Amino acid sequence: MQVAYRADNLFDAHLARHALEDAGIPAFVFGESLLGAGGELPLFGVLRVCVPDVALPDARAALQASGLLDGPQDPTFDGLPEAGLLPA
Repeated sequence: MQVAYRADNLFDAHLARHALEDAGIPAFVFGESLLGAGGELPLFGVLRVCVPDVALPDARAALQASGLLDGPQDPTFDGLPEAGLLPA
């Protein structure tokens, strides 16, 4: 198994898993049962969506096509010519 997607939260992990399964790629969410131990474990890097080794290139293509591999967008600065320093 190879990690195809590292999720920040459970919703993103399951979105990725469903996108992969819709593309015909078997996927499994690892770390889901560890979320209840948040006080004992770091809260980042726990959730991973894994696929079989041979399916990794197809999985990356499916995740890219679904928009899940795009970086987060900041809606605060959409449409502004330059963010720079703004008056308070």
